[in-house]
Formats: sequence, C-alpha cells, structure tokens
Amino acid sequence: MKAIELQNIPPKGYFFKDFGEILQGKCKTDRLEDIIGAVSEINHIQSNTPGKKVVISVVLKDLKSNCINCNLWEIYGSKFLAYYNDPKNNGAIVILLTHAMVKDGQVSNAWSGSKLLINEDIPEIQDFMSKVPTNEQKEKPTQSAKSLSNWSGGSQYSPVEKFVHNAKCMSLSQFCKIKHETLCVTVATTLKFAVSKYGWFYYGCTRCSSKAPNPEKAYECSCGQKVEQPIPRYKIEIYVSNGESKYRFVFWDSECVAILGMTAEFMHNSMVENQSKTEYAKLVPNKENLETSAQTLSASGENDPESIILMTPVKDVVIADKGEEVDFEASGATQLSGTKPSKKLKIEPSS
Repeated sequence: MKAIELQNIPPKGYFFKDFGEILQGKCKTDRLEDIIGAVSEINHIQSNTPGKKVVISVVLKDLKSNCINCNLWEIYGSKFLAYYNDPKNNGAIVILLTHAMVKDGQVSNAWSGSKLLINEDIPEIQDFMSKVPTNEQKEKPTQSAKSLSNWSGGSQYSPVEKFVHNAKCMSLSQFCKIKHETLCVTVATTLKFAVSKYGWFYYGCTRCSSKAPNPEKAYECSCGQKVEQPIPRYKIEIYVSNGESKYRFVFWDSECVAILGMTAEFMHNSMVENQSKTEYAKLVPNKENLETSAQTLSASGENDPESIILMTPVKDVVIADKGEEVDFEASGATQLSGTKPSKKLKIEPSS
C-alpha cells in the first residue's frame, strides 16, 4: 500500500430509521439502523454495581412527536450520563446513534460498532435541533421519579439525598409553571436576597411559626401557647435564575435555621450587641465630641432596635432601610450560610 491524497472525500452518510415505522414494527431485527432524536425524558438509570452493568434508558422524540425508548449500555450510557450531569450543558439534547439494534418498538446500541454523538456540531444534528420548537430547545430533559428511585444503593443515602432521589428533577422554567403540590428538585443560581420594609424577620410565637399580633405584648397563640414575649423568626426572600427563567423563593424560619445554624433570635441579639459595640468604639476615642455625637446618634435613631432589625449582620456592613432591596454576591451568601456561632445553640421547636 502507499499513501495518496484524495480530494473531495464525501462525508459519512446516515440513513435514519423513521420512528413511526419502528412503532409499527416495520423493521428487521437483524438489521442495524441509524437513529436521531431529541431526549424528552430519562426514565431509568442503572449504575455500575457488582453483577450489574450501566444502562441508561431515555425517551427519544422525533420531529413528528413520535416517541420510542432508547437503551444505552455500558460506555454509551456512561458517556450520556457524563454529558447530562455536566452543569455547562443546558438546553435540549439531540443524540445520533449509529448501527442501533431495533427490537419490540425500542432501540439500543450494538455491543460493538455503534457510535453515539451528543449535540455534536455536525449538519445532521444541527439541522434537527433547528427544527425543534424554540421553547423546547432551552429545556433540559427531566428525570422521572421512577429513574431516581431505581438508582441502586438508595438505602445508604442521607435523608436529604433520599429526598432528591425520589423527587422529579425539573428545570426552573418548568418549576415556575407548577400549579399544584409536587415533589421535585430544581437547581438555580442565587441572584439576590430581598429585604422588604419589614426586614428579614418577623415576631412570632415561641412554639409555632405564626405571627404575633403585637411584638411588644403578651398574648395567647392559636396553638394554645401563652407567649410572654414574642421572638424573632426568619422570613427571607431569595431571587434565583437558570438561563432566562427567574423565580422568587421564600425561606421560612426552620429552613433558615438549618442553613445558617442559628436562630433568628440569636442573630438579632448578636446584631444589636455588635451594633452597640461598634458605635461605642466610634464615640469613646473622640471624648471632646462625645456629647454631640451621642445626641446625633439618638436623633438618627440608628441605635433603636426597631431600626436595627432592618440591617444585615454587621460583618457584611450592609444596611437595608426604607424597604430597599439589597443585592448580595453569591459568594457573600455562601459565607453567610457557613457562619456558625461559637457556642451551642438551643433551637426552639417550630411547626
């Protein structure tokens, strides 16, 4: 043999099998076919465990809305799962599978010879993607609750992980359209914390999370608790986004305590104490103007606890007043979530 240069070598030719013919059984089981379609859902995941092989089962949809099941075994399933789990890959997923085996109205990769292309920059995939409805091009395929519950090894997970594994995974755009109670998981980027004119907390019952009618007066709550002094409880609004979708989440007391590791009462008291120390440090060195400064402070009302409740912790040096919304960097939110008090806290039970 000798090497020669050939001009105008034709590209690989694909002969895609029509999904309608597969569903009608109009295909030969001893013939390997080329398949192309958009992944609409992941309905089964089997991880690589002793005695079991990796297999990912997805639902493929063609441009006529015909759907068939596609099973991706071993390295093909691992390749798809790696692409799907990569946070950089958003939007629709179009796969092209060559030399696929067809049987009983579904397809799978051959044990050797098949080639899996996922959102590759080739004419066939780009042309298919351009014909997918615009709203579907921006939505990442979801995982069914069945696929998550079938994930092996569930008994060794923590309660939080078990919740995730049994919840349907939705994009934020799908999440925003939910009109009924649903067990689901969504992932989004924090845009900002919103502090309303009422601050980041409210005064409530010492037993349940209901709001106190008057933060300065004792009362009997509807839960039966006799409240001598209402306590601060968290209520924080967080704006998030994923792609072009944006949404507002409200985090209540129990969720915030779990994230921050401290009660709203402890944080409020710490803020009052820190604010007092800060103002004292500013005033003491300037003894000549001590009296004038104290009068100015009193007139501004900045040392009034009712004014302090509208402030973020002194550590962040950010003041939210007059109902303004305050933007926080995502890194700042992470630092705040990781803040822990130096002593063990007693967290009040809540409903």
